[in-house]
Amino acid sequence: MMKQIKILFLLSLLFSLLAGCEKSKAEEGQKDDAGAERSRPFVVGYLFSSSDNLNAAFASLDLRHITHLNIAFLNPGADGLYKPVNRLATIVKQAQDQKVKILFSIGGGVPPPYLKDLLKPEKRSTLINELVKFAVDNNFDGIDVDIENEFIDENYEPFVLALSAQLKALNKMITSALNTWTGKAVSDKALAVYDIINIMSYDQTGPWNKERSGPHSTFEAAQADLDYWINTRKVPAAKVTLGLPFYGYGFGPAIAESFSYGDIVKQWPGTELQDQVEVPGQGTIYYNGLLTIRKKVELARSRKAGGVMIWQLLGDAPGDKSLLKAINEVLSD
Repeated sequence: MMKQIKILFLLSLLFSLLAGCEKSKAEEGQKDDAGAERSRPFVVGYLFSSSDNLNAAFASLDLRHITHLNIAFLNPGADGLYKPVNRLATIVKQAQDQKVKILFSIGGGVPPPYLKDLLKPEKRSTLINELVKFAVDNNFDGIDVDIENEFIDENYEPFVLALSAQLKALNKMITSALNTWTGKAVSDKALAVYDIINIMSYDQTGPWNKERSGPHSTFEAAQADLDYWINTRKVPAAKVTLGLPFYGYGFGPAIAESFSYGDIVKQWPGTELQDQVEVPGQGTIYYNGLLTIRKKVELARSRKAGGVMIWQLLGDAPGDKSLLKAINEVLSD
């Protein structure tokens, strides 16, 4: 009998040890690709501001509702070098003190023309060294590569791979902002090194295409974008965020070309539950209201995406009309 009890005890102990190992493996699975603990989905927010207004713009943010903050855009000068940015290291520390990872973005939808030249082989090393130095000097958690459209050429992959190697050696992140219509230009090798891939699921049309008036960020486009990057390109879903617009575009004979979401709902009360506003005699504004934003966040969850991305945080509205608040309500359900 005692022999049987000892055997049962040993089996119980062995089972506990195995369960502990499985728990450790599960906990490891909750870490992101940069090694940080994942306690909640990614909520990546871009802050679009000039260097001169950065301090005031940052002070207006409520960082409790985001996990990552990307400062857009901090591009080097034409010589590939950076000039000091007032209080930048302080801003970085304040974000990190609130458990928010903070990166700076390079490139942009309208990047400085000289950036394309800096990516070429003869200038690439200088550019990368300066980018990494700027990240280290200001204690950023990483760099976001928002190189788009015709700037994604034969120099894109070698630049991304070389920048990634230096950042990973310093335990810093490298992320990207990508759109689907230029997806074929981005190699699998480049995709593989990114810690987060922010999918710009917006700007399907806009002021540059006045003949094609209508919504610029539909739910159907969000579905197609996630399908492309996760299923066609085989990017791990946990690395993908679905981009959400906090702005709208106007089409018509006498209407402004762009509006922040906050301005739309302030000027036309009640429109937070809509996706468009008809302005008599002027035109139509197309945007994403609360219901569509919620639906898109639910879509990202159902596809097991890493989370969502916001362009851009300053476009939100306060109180119960806040899109950021709605995003967090869905993610916390």
